[in-house]
Amino acid sequence: MPLAGKGMLITSMDVDPADEQDFNLWYDREHLAERVGIEGFLEARRWIAEEAPTKYFCTYSTDRFEALSSPAYKTVLANQTDWSKKHISRFRNFGRVVGCVSVSRGQGRGAVLGVVRLRPGAASKDALRTRLSLLLDPGMLQGIISLHLVESDPELSRNLNQPDEPNPGAGDWYVLIDGSELEAVRQVMKARFTAPSAAVVSTGLYRLMWDLAKSDL
Repeated sequence: MPLAGKGMLITSMDVDPADEQDFNLWYDREHLAERVGIEGFLEARRWIAEEAPTKYFCTYSTDRFEALSSPAYKTVLANQTDWSKKHISRFRNFGRVVGCVSVSRGQGRGAVLGVVRLRPGAASKDALRTRLSLLLDPGMLQGIISLHLVESDPELSRNLNQPDEPNPGAGDWYVLIDGSELEAVRQVMKARFTAPSAAVVSTGLYRLMWDLAKSDL
């Protein structure tokens, strides 16, 4: 199993070009290390869009799903630095997903990421999970390293800036395709996940910027 953890936090956003230089400095010098340093967090990976709805995308892996609602994590959220408050308040098209990794197949991870956002029907989740588990097998596909399914928790995936606003996408699922070749990931998304018995909300292709593991701190 390529992903060591059972929990995943996913964030995505656009940034005003005037803020972008300081935003990237904040992310690279403070934010990732702060998050990875929380008890239960294992690593973070930063991505930038090749073809995607939002420019920046980040995945944070945790050893257990419960780490994403732990007192340690809540303490950090309640005590953001001034630098964090400055940028978080300015995010555009912000997305935040707290979910469990229910399927993870393959061996290793790549520097290209395909993201398929799905909206499952309330009565078909078990059937959809079974179908997706078959589609998430990388087999001997050239340029495909591993594939994963992240199932969002609707309550924990609320928008932190506006927690009381309705969020119909808080229960969406995310298929993540790790690959080494952009075109290979694009083709797998098109061939396997265009109509997987659930509404496809969006798709995206990203390239890895850098990653940070707990052992790097």
